[in-house]
Amino acid sequence: MAGATSNGIINHFFSGIWLGVEWDDPQRGKHDGSYEGTQYFKCRHPKGGSFIRPNKANFGVDFLTAVKDRYGLNDKQDVQYGTGNTVVFGTKTVEFVGMDSVAEQQSENKMRFPSTSTFTSSAFSNLKILALNQTEITWTEVLLCAQGWPVLEELYLSSNSITVLERPDNVLQTLKLLDLSDNQLLDGNQLHLIAELPRLEQLILRNTGISSIHFPDAEFGCKTKMFPLLKRLAINDNKISQWSSINELDKLPSLRALQCNNNPFMDTEKNPETLIQLIIAKISQLEVLNNCEILPAERRGAELDYRKIFGKDWLEAGGHWNPEKNKPSEEFLAAHPRYPTLCLKYGAPEEGELKGRQPLTLKNQLLTLTIKCPEKPEQKPVEKKLPESMTIQKVKGLLYRLFKIPGSELKLSYESSKLEGKEVELDNDLKPLQFYSIESGDCVLVRW
Repeated sequence: MAGATSNGIINHFFSGIWLGVEWDDPQRGKHDGSYEGTQYFKCRHPKGGSFIRPNKANFGVDFLTAVKDRYGLNDKQDVQYGTGNTVVFGTKTVEFVGMDSVAEQQSENKMRFPSTSTFTSSAFSNLKILALNQTEITWTEVLLCAQGWPVLEELYLSSNSITVLERPDNVLQTLKLLDLSDNQLLDGNQLHLIAELPRLEQLILRNTGISSIHFPDAEFGCKTKMFPLLKRLAINDNKISQWSSINELDKLPSLRALQCNNNPFMDTEKNPETLIQLIIAKISQLEVLNNCEILPAERRGAELDYRKIFGKDWLEAGGHWNPEKNKPSEEFLAAHPRYPTLCLKYGAPEEGELKGRQPLTLKNQLLTLTIKCPEKPEQKPVEKKLPESMTIQKVKGLLYRLFKIPGSELKLSYESSKLEGKEVELDNDLKPLQFYSIESGDCVLVRW
């Protein structure tokens, strides 16, 4: 029936046969599925249900059949799903629009699932992708049905009121993607129960209510045995308030992509650039953050800045430039587990680097830089004070006025005493100087 969901229940009362229907628009209904004190079916809305005669019900046709009828296509033509909201019938491409708004108005696809472990059907023995969103399925029912999905690779279970998980013993062993978004899990420890899925590569936990993540089997600086192949993790729209959960993600051995927007911990840092740097510096193997690729220069800059920002805290906690005296406290290492690794990678921060978190005044944002033209010895070095927020494109504009060379022909790089023997290219015109971790005293090299 268009605009309604049939509960599949045929009831004998009053006279004849009636169908129980829950409307997508509850204003069309009259009750909650009950009649004279007897509950025949359940509705989410107290006035969303109706009883209708079977001869009044029109169950319509499926989408592909409707498209074939509309465009005069025959059943023998192959059907392929194209890019976006398109379907290809033979040589004809059909695009459908407005499906998202229609889906928002429709109620759940209520289904009944086996309640015992006698699931022996081979009908789904080759099934690889399955979406059971908004079907009111429980995790226990998932595990029972999963016996009939021996090669399943992708399982979508969004919006099913799943709160408690169980270990999937001998089922879902081929699963690569699991979507549990919009289920309010009891707590983050529920994840431990699915952590041994051997092939899981992508886990979607958007809006699941989790407030923390912890892998108790591994110390800081070590990798957990949980989720061994997990590459992509989505934890956006949750209640994670502590940076310690981000520290924990560095324990995942295969993690490469993370989505974590709209969590309370992100409100602890007002500068969005610094926020991104902190996440990058805390998770060593991350390559994509919130759908943005992390470039090598961005990682280097984030790690160098992290090392400097928390340098004073490191010293006050027992850190020292002398390795024999370097004994930072357990509290510091718990808050900054990657700090010792960054010191090994770049060296312990020197006293002049320990800038801490300075107020964002213009004085603190100015960089004193020496500008040289290594291939033009007749050009004398020039010292300039530039804002660290100045983009490379604007720096090129400044140099154009200085050297009368079009910015498009200029190639910039810089040298630093902290990176002895290395020359870092300033290759992205849209990035600010601070993106490359340039400091006062560094030398900008200009070529054309």
